[in-house]
Amino acid sequence: MEIKMETSWKNALSELFDKPYFSQIADHLKAEKALNTTIYPSGGLIFNAFSLTPYEKVKVIILGQDPYHNPNQAMGLSFSVPDGMKQPPSLVNIFKELHKDIGMQIPSSGNLTAWAQQGVLLLNAVLTVRANEPASHAKIGWTKFTDDVIQTLSLHKTGLVFILWGNLAQEKIKLIDSSKHKILKAAHPSPFSAYNGFFGCKHFSETNEYLVKNNIDPIDWAI
Repeated sequence: MEIKMETSWKNALSELFDKPYFSQIADHLKAEKALNTTIYPSGGLIFNAFSLTPYEKVKVIILGQDPYHNPNQAMGLSFSVPDGMKQPPSLVNIFKELHKDIGMQIPSSGNLTAWAQQGVLLLNAVLTVRANEPASHAKIGWTKFTDDVIQTLSLHKTGLVFILWGNLAQEKIKLIDSSKHKILKAAHPSPFSAYNGFFGCKHFSETNEYLVKNNIDPIDWAI
């Protein structure tokens, strides 16, 4: 498995690539590709979040679950879809909350690259998925890798904002030092749960208030 990510991440995570779970992930993906299994996102985009948001520039982490499993949706960034693709329901609700929270005009595109380039690490807990099979790679080792990524950020940085939507994301709280970082929790933006506390959470304005208070440039959420 080719590890396409920005150099500062490769340096920060170098020890993780030697762990047994990383070989397990690579072997699993290789075996599935040998069977002509379609896997999303495409190989060059698996580590896209780490390519677009350099380690030194991370300010905010928005944790997702696993990639979109339909064609042409997954792009290696949690919740994001490429230009021209229909916005999935959770992303529609994220934009609705942004509009309510800060008055942002709801965009026509669901491509969140502009956030990533400003320091928002759009990290899924699982980085690959078989086509049309949600959570199909949830147990091949990715969660161990991304848990270690979260712990690395928590340990070696200060003043980050961790945005955790839904129960699965909130299980990661134990990995984060809350004395050094801001943790924002709410229900998942999925239509099944958004009305249970996601709408009205004001996480976008809270994030920027925290960043400004810590002399860090806020995020321009408009895309």
